[in-house]
Amino acid sequence: MSTRDASNEDDPIIESRDQLVAPMQQGEKPKANWRIGTEHEKLVYKRSDFHAPSYDEPCGIRDILMNLKDFGWEPVEEGGKVIAMRGEDGTVSLEPAGQLELSGAPLENLHETCNEAGRHLSQVKEIGERCGVGFLGLGMWPDKTREDLPIMPKGRYEIMMRHMPRVGTLGLDMMLRTCTIQVNLDYSSEVDMVQKFRVGLALQPLATALFANSPFTEGKPNGYLSYRSHIWSDTDPHRTGMLPFVFDEDFGYERYVDYMLDVPMYFVFRDGKYLDAAGLSFRDFLEGKLSILPGEKPTQSDWWDHLSTAFPEVRLKSFLEMRGADGGPWSRICALPALWVGLLYDSQALDAAWDLVKDWTMEEREALRNAVPQEGLAASVPGGRTLQDLGKDVLAIARSGLTARARLNTGGDNETGFLQTLDEIVESGKSPAQRMLDRYNGEWGGDISRVYKYSF
Repeated sequence: MSTRDASNEDDPIIESRDQLVAPMQQGEKPKANWRIGTEHEKLVYKRSDFHAPSYDEPCGIRDILMNLKDFGWEPVEEGGKVIAMRGEDGTVSLEPAGQLELSGAPLENLHETCNEAGRHLSQVKEIGERCGVGFLGLGMWPDKTREDLPIMPKGRYEIMMRHMPRVGTLGLDMMLRTCTIQVNLDYSSEVDMVQKFRVGLALQPLATALFANSPFTEGKPNGYLSYRSHIWSDTDPHRTGMLPFVFDEDFGYERYVDYMLDVPMYFVFRDGKYLDAAGLSFRDFLEGKLSILPGEKPTQSDWWDHLSTAFPEVRLKSFLEMRGADGGPWSRICALPALWVGLLYDSQALDAAWDLVKDWTMEEREALRNAVPQEGLAASVPGGRTLQDLGKDVLAIARSGLTARARLNTGGDNETGFLQTLDEIVESGKSPAQRMLDRYNGEWGGDISRVYKYSF
């Protein structure tokens, strides 16, 4: 989630609808300037007893952050507490229960992306050696209850945790127990954004199946391959889901603005603090009728903040965010951007991907999304095939897109090698979750603590 540490005194007041559309329009870039931004979260645990460290304990989350200063990172504070670190590789921030996230810098190619992930993991592993801490690449805590987990000192999280139980039964699990990999991608125009958004939404269940990595809850199999994905189905219906209107003929920036205006607010950031606006209307805010700030109208930064509080399967800000994947190890951190860059950053690949899904109905897209958390690659897709069958076609298209990009490393290799781990998953039909379940029911003998051997 985004990190704010100061109010902008020069922040313009929103006086017109054009200012609401502006962030999306300003995201348009010529193809030569398209970049790749990768985000990945990790579960943090103490090696001595596997507990999730608190913020303040010795070698806890605060100390882990501050140790990053040795690698050139600079602290970001909120209310006098360090909540993130900024550096050349982006921002390292905290999710609500201390999950550690790298929001990477915008990079030109996947070789740079994988190098960035490698640098980050090397740094946190060195800190882990100092502090007796390990890091797990999973989609969800395999053994922790909500009560086992600490809460990080960020104002927006306090507001969200109060609000979540009012709108769904699993929102606190989303906040406290899950981890994801995401990739942020550019577009050249409104038309380009629309096509990428549609392909991204339609194929997001495939990403969920390929990266499914959360089959355990509180030490036992939970009946799902991606329980993290299931959690989103009962988090908050006002700000999640497959967004049917994206497939309407008139979809564009304006329709997305309308959607965001209908998403209830969480907060307003003023004077370094988050004010609780949970459930209030941004439309009222535009008219100076927000109950907590009577007579005050929103600024541009308030709108940017609000854009970050919707959590659909694909999200639009000044770029598109692909949000369907569980957290995972280094190879899959590199594989997710490879999948989406291959599909979306080459025009022929994008058209070919759209041809695969353009005739699906909204009911078929919803049915696939709902089936995937349990069924994974075995889920049926329109036309009678399985998602595994479709995955082979999609990976071939992604490979062609990466080949056409022809971004080479110093050894002369293009970017297609980053798809290899996904090729293996599709060929076998077994997601990472299924492989873990096999170990749990086999060599682990039902001992969930064995999962900690699979740390970064």
